Amino acid sequence: MTTTTTRRKTSTTTGRSAATSRNHTPAGSGARAGGGGAESVDPAELPVRQGEDAWTAAEVAEVHAELAADVQRLRDEIEAAEAALTGLMRDSNDGAGDDQVDAGTKNISRESELQLANNARDMLDQSERALARLEGVGFGVCESCGQAVGKARLQAFPRATLCISCKAKQERR
Repeated sequence: MTTTTTRRKTSTTTGRSAATSRNHTPAGSGARAGGGGAESVDPAELPVRQGEDAWTAAEVAEVHAELAADVQRLRDEIEAAEAALTGLMRDSNDGAGDDQVDAGTKNISRESELQLANNARDMLDQSERALARLEGVGFGVCESCGQAVGKARLQAFPRATLCISCKAKQERR
């Protein structure tokens, strides 16, 4: 089985639209077993820190699969949270006989669901952006200093956009 490796560079594609389609392999191109979906990524092009081994195709496919699964899971969470919010908003009008405690409980429930939905949206944006960088350019490069983020860091947290040093500086601010 042979696969053609090409590097896509699209500056007009946003992370959200680039990650919408999970299978980015053209029909008939011979997708990797296991559904990696990141055939356009040449593992040798991904940066690594000094002392780290180069990325392998299996590692790239694993990170890609993890990000794609996160995107789907977060979309499902957002859909469930929005359905719960719709129900809570509908029920908020039926509070004719509610006392202050009941009204407060409903408000807390609504606020909690809103916060969960907003958090899931933020994580979805991060995951889609990481997926787009993995499939295009910029995955593994620190957005602050331009150095390699680190293979081990990306395997643990694929949405990372900063190296350890830059992240530590950001958190001290």
